[in-house]
Amino acid sequence: MKRNDLKQTLLTGLITLGLGAQLTSLPTLAQAGQPPQAEAASAVRYNTVTIEGQEIFYREAGQADAPVVLLLHGFPTSSQQYRNLIPELAEDYRVIAPDYPGFGASAMPDRAEFDYSFASYATLMDGFTDALALDSYSLYVMDYGAPVGYRLALKEPEAVEALIIQNGNAYDEGLLEFWDVFRSYWADGSAETREPLRDFLNVTATEWQYTHGVPESHAHRLSPDAWMLDQAYLDRPGNQEIQLDLFYDYRTNVDLYPEFQAYFRAHQPPTLIVWGENDYIFPAEGAAPYLRDLPEAELHMIDAGHFILESHGPEVAGLIREFLDKEIQD
Repeated sequence: MKRNDLKQTLLTGLITLGLGAQLTSLPTLAQAGQPPQAEAASAVRYNTVTIEGQEIFYREAGQADAPVVLLLHGFPTSSQQYRNLIPELAEDYRVIAPDYPGFGASAMPDRAEFDYSFASYATLMDGFTDALALDSYSLYVMDYGAPVGYRLALKEPEAVEALIIQNGNAYDEGLLEFWDVFRSYWADGSAETREPLRDFLNVTATEWQYTHGVPESHAHRLSPDAWMLDQAYLDRPGNQEIQLDLFYDYRTNVDLYPEFQAYFRAHQPPTLIVWGENDYIFPAEGAAPYLRDLPEAELHMIDAGHFILESHGPEVAGLIREFLDKEIQD
């Protein structure tokens, strides 16, 4: 999809969702480049870089020579899920958050021209780290970001200085009732089992992902702009079919769980686990198994849902800074 077409599609979607009065145009995206040293560390920059013919959008803040934190987003969102975390870490770290093709402001090629799969995303992220000369980095993974990030770690295990895991699964124990309808789809890939999953792509389902499991004491922290922006991207023509393709491909991540676990055991990266214990998608049962293979990992179960940064952002940022300062800066 061309950039101008993307702008118009998003404007139309946001107007439909009631945000049109707040948005008259999308900002022009800067081309990739090194940040000016004089710029405030917390200032977020919006860049693009072309990897294997695909335009990859990313957010970045921090000084060019600082230790890198690479943030990989989940479904159904984009790097926008890290919009508040990035400046929280940017004083001491170079923080980078890309969008995968079909998500956020990255390219959305036709399904006939691009393989929408987690293997493809990992390959592109590998190229992304090469293009930005990221020889080492701490890796924050959440939801879809977990299998993308773990596949990346299998390709370049020595590049990963530390892991920050947030509601991202790598163990069978973490796939409970929510996943039953997906297992039916994985079993045969038929149109009959594909169609029910379309219900996960409407605005009601998107809002539910943000609000379910959030305690009343923190509900006031949730910004509806987050799920409404996600929905605008999901509502682009052709995007639903991309998402349904990815739902089917998710089965390949489950097949790789033993390899992910072997990576943890072999390399023992310093690991921080921050987990929303009320998450129905990736429930609390998926967190503790990490300690089998990463016995030195630091685990924090938080009274939150799926998108923990929305309801507990400052608290999680504090845990991350403390962890990184100890493991990376020392």
